[in-house]
Amino acid sequence: MDTALVVGGTRFIGRHLVSELRDHDYDVTIFNRGNHDNPFAETEGVTHYEGDRSNETALERAKQEVEPDAVFDCVAYKPREVRAATEIFSDADAYVYISSGDAYGNEEIPKREGETELRPCTMEQATDDSGDTYGNRKAEGDRAIRAAADRGVNAYSVRPCIVYGPHDYTERLDYWIDRVANYDRVVVPGDGDNVWHRAYVEDVASALRVVAEEGTPGEAYNVGDRRVVTIDEMLELIADAMDTDLEIVHAGERELAAADLSPDDYVLYRDYPHVLDTDKLAALGWDSTPLSEAMAATVEEHLDSDRDGSEYDPGREAEERVLGVLDTL
Repeated sequence: MDTALVVGGTRFIGRHLVSELRDHDYDVTIFNRGNHDNPFAETEGVTHYEGDRSNETALERAKQEVEPDAVFDCVAYKPREVRAATEIFSDADAYVYISSGDAYGNEEIPKREGETELRPCTMEQATDDSGDTYGNRKAEGDRAIRAAADRGVNAYSVRPCIVYGPHDYTERLDYWIDRVANYDRVVVPGDGDNVWHRAYVEDVASALRVVAEEGTPGEAYNVGDRRVVTIDEMLELIADAMDTDLEIVHAGERELAAADLSPDDYVLYRDYPHVLDTDKLAALGWDSTPLSEAMAATVEEHLDSDRDGSEYDPGREAEERVLGVLDTL
């Protein structure tokens, strides 16, 4: 394979995927509406085809124009989009769909492909646009991948957990980086042992390429850091990357309630651990970036950006009240 069509391609995962593909000598075409700045406008070997992925005619035209060996679908959010794309690109050497760890319906440790049950998806959920049905829609997309493979299509699914890294427009990790950068004492809900599996974005990009080249049609592949860390360990990695001292202050539900806060007010907090088994992907020859290296790159780009994760801020004044309560105990 030497030509790729990336549906999306200018923002987070897609942006890193284009770089990954170029690093491996693919000629890449980005297919999107052109609503965001194109970081590859001057990059040799990367072209842009403007179109709306929900418009099947536009996808057909892109296929005829590009004739891609591999198609990577970064922005398929509804099952019908996956079904349409697997029909349009049915003769491609690889069609890779980005699903999500949220597609899993059972709370198990770890969640394994082919073993852990996926979420159901009703007809109403399949056409919904809300975050409440995101996992349901991704799960139904996974089922569409399996059905396409049963028809002979080289279709694959990749399920990342929480993705972090440079250019993350969600700003979930930016909140915590900003806290470490600006405060000596950082409030963490619970006992600090909370585990929400994360995946470095460059590793997600390499996983997509490896699955296209080495995967088995119809299969899904989890992707996440090969070493899972707690929220405390994540903050320590951030502090190490900044070469700064950090005091982590744990606050239980009662202490948080004194300031009208709860653990759920903190981004990347999850009461029950969310861990994906990544052995299946590793068996294809994939590996993850060392955590210190991944966090250093993430922090460096954050400090050069204007992102601060403020939309997730529970309020520093409220946290100061929590700290006051804890200091009296």
